[in-house]
Amino acid sequence: MFDLDSLREIGSTMKKNKLRTFLTGFSVAWGIFMLIILLAAGNGLRNGIAFNFEKWSSNLVEIWPRHTTRPWQGLPVDRQIRFTREDVNRIKRDLPEVNFISPINYRNDTLSFGREYLTGRIRAVYPDFSSIQYLPIPSGKGRFVNDLDLKERRKVVVLSPRMVQILFRDSIEPLGQYIKIGNLMFQVIGIYQDDNTNDTPPAFIPFSTGEMLFEGGYRVGNIDFTVQGINTKAESEAFEKRLRTRLARYHRFDPEDLNAIGMYNMGEEFRMWQGMNNGIAMFIWVIGIGTLMAGIVGVSNIMLITVRERTREFGIRKALGAKPSSILKLVIIESVLVTAVFGYIGMVSGIGLTEVINFFMEMAGAGSSTGGNPGENTTVFRNPTVDMSIAGAATCVLVVAGVLAGYFPARKAVKISAIEAMREE
Repeated sequence: MFDLDSLREIGSTMKKNKLRTFLTGFSVAWGIFMLIILLAAGNGLRNGIAFNFEKWSSNLVEIWPRHTTRPWQGLPVDRQIRFTREDVNRIKRDLPEVNFISPINYRNDTLSFGREYLTGRIRAVYPDFSSIQYLPIPSGKGRFVNDLDLKERRKVVVLSPRMVQILFRDSIEPLGQYIKIGNLMFQVIGIYQDDNTNDTPPAFIPFSTGEMLFEGGYRVGNIDFTVQGINTKAESEAFEKRLRTRLARYHRFDPEDLNAIGMYNMGEEFRMWQGMNNGIAMFIWVIGIGTLMAGIVGVSNIMLITVRERTREFGIRKALGAKPSSILKLVIIESVLVTAVFGYIGMVSGIGLTEVINFFMEMAGAGSSTGGNPGENTTVFRNPTVDMSIAGAATCVLVVAGVLAGYFPARKAVKISAIEAMREE
């Protein structure tokens, strides 16, 4: 099909009609380019949203005690609600949707090793906490608090990378070493992975150890847990109502008193962001497809005009003995060449621009972090790139559209008799 004579003749025709060729190609290239840019922008927003939720369980619920604002069963207003470990057992027992659960106690204290020290946050937690808040421990970096630590009230601690960097100065292997927290010695059993190096991430100890050693006794600051089988807003609201009812029964306050217990439901926020994410995707695709259709219409109109202008040429060719199939072949080859070449140019330009933007965003993220990976702090707009298969498919659509836009009017034109075709102006 693509013989040398045909290509030479097509090249000559394109050279004589540079403006027509340019307009056809520009319509194709622009349609592909804009589609890729729009899809990349949508992917950047979606990736940024996904990154924000990466380290949080999408089904996390957090509750904390507050003060009552209504009298109840003879009890006064402004009564302080206090959680205990028994509340953890009750929630796990009475609410089958609850999966992982952990009470949390907070403390600020001085951590020291030799001459090095820092003031850091200490959290006393259950082993489930690492699954609730996603605290991975890389291979070779020890482990998190386990059930045996909890049962035996061991004085063990899991540190953040920042704490290790300050206390050990990268000169001593921290695992197995003993550090001082306040006036007590704790053995380092793990170093969890943490990317937010600009913050001061906490250290973790067994909850039972915190109960025994720290002030506050058996009180609980917060209770964090994950739920399963709750997928809609209605199911979430029903669960929250049952949870408040049970807590009201345990602590004797009005179930309608929303101020007695503070509650944060990540599922609601996650569903809101997910809806926004789907809305962004739909909007981008609608705009992108509209842009692609505009390119198709542009190519089709130009090809229609091109075929009409060449009707007289087609008549002369037929009068000289050219077969209709050979004329159609020239039109199709020209359409394929123009749309494929300019479509490729638009695809490469769009992908190249998104990669450049992504590169500079990563470098900006690396410059704003202290020791982190490039771009790890960029959360609103992240990795604005497009899948090559989508870009290739869009290019193929425009190529096919260009071929069809040239084929049908050309087929109609070559069916006209040579004399009638040569009369066309």
